[in-house]
Amino acid sequence: MKDFRVFFHLLFLFHLLPPSLSVSSQECPISFCGSSAYSIRFPFRVVGQQPGICGYPGFNLRCNKREKLLLTLQNSGDFLIRSIDYRSQSVQIYDPSGCSAARRLTLDLSGSPFAGSPSRNYSLLSCPVEVTKSRYITVGCLSNSTHSTLATSSESFATTMANQTACKIIGSIGSPISWYQDQGGLTSDLNMDITLMWDNPNCQECVAVGGTCGYTNTTKQEIACFRDNKKGNKHQIIALTIVSIALGLPAIAASIAMACYICRDYRRVTNWVARNATPNATTLTPDTATGSHGGMVIGLDQLTIESYTKVVLGESKRLPGHEDATCSICLSEYNAKEIVRCIPECRHCFHAECIDEWLKMKGTCPVCRNSPSPARVDI
Repeated sequence: MKDFRVFFHLLFLFHLLPPSLSVSSQECPISFCGSSAYSIRFPFRVVGQQPGICGYPGFNLRCNKREKLLLTLQNSGDFLIRSIDYRSQSVQIYDPSGCSAARRLTLDLSGSPFAGSPSRNYSLLSCPVEVTKSRYITVGCLSNSTHSTLATSSESFATTMANQTACKIIGSIGSPISWYQDQGGLTSDLNMDITLMWDNPNCQECVAVGGTCGYTNTTKQEIACFRDNKKGNKHQIIALTIVSIALGLPAIAASIAMACYICRDYRRVTNWVARNATPNATTLTPDTATGSHGGMVIGLDQLTIESYTKVVLGESKRLPGHEDATCSICLSEYNAKEIVRCIPECRHCFHAECIDEWLKMKGTCPVCRNSPSPARVDI
């Protein structure tokens, strides 16, 4: 009877805890598209994978049959997404056909929540190939067999070419400042990815502290930052800690009892083997007695290990899979520019050098112990 009374009191304490201690008022799972190294979360959402409450208007994405992520701009059509940076609130897109330079000519961001990144204006010149051949750098995907397209940041050069040659000025285009420009301000880098930025909703401060933005209710009237409540109310955290400890004590006691039982059983088996072993026999341990292939634990081959996604962490240090702060193998925190490798089935990630050595010996995920699938070799 006393146990039921304690259980009732614990349930009453949980009922008193305010909703501010919950992770989120809405269930919005993080989604992925194919083998992309970045997660899709608020303000973006993948149509068909995440509910409408999980995304902000204008941020709907689609995962196509080739497992590529598509963003549709109302006045400019479909673009593939290269990456999403939630900290700087920017997204890199590119033309599916491979000519982002041509898409820049008709890019219209009106009616969308995005704005273009700072760029330099370039004048476009269409010239006969006889004029440009072996003399100027050209924009390849805007050229053909009879005419070449030049892009220059120098208005005087564009005017001179139009007046003194058969070249014609056909328009202008905005593009990030090129890393390379020759005399005349010519560049061929207009086919770079297009960077779009957004200001609303503004979740930069939330992301900076490790949180995720989202709606507080189904009416989509208010956006809040959902975190692990590290800065929550002191009394609420103490109450939650007490409840967690009270509920966890029986499980801890059971674990200790189980560990003692296993230890005692291990010693009994080991002593029995030692007593009954002959001088020429090999002593067996529980590890080798039940192993396969002559008692040896076989890991994965190098081909299988190399087939798993390997990513260089950015400044946000966000993993492409489960968002852990430390590597479960070496117990070291992740840092920017470090290389991590993720197991595709369970999406657990580790330092690449740590998991590579582990899989060579064990062949199972260090966290969930699932056995990854072997690499598929196309013939």
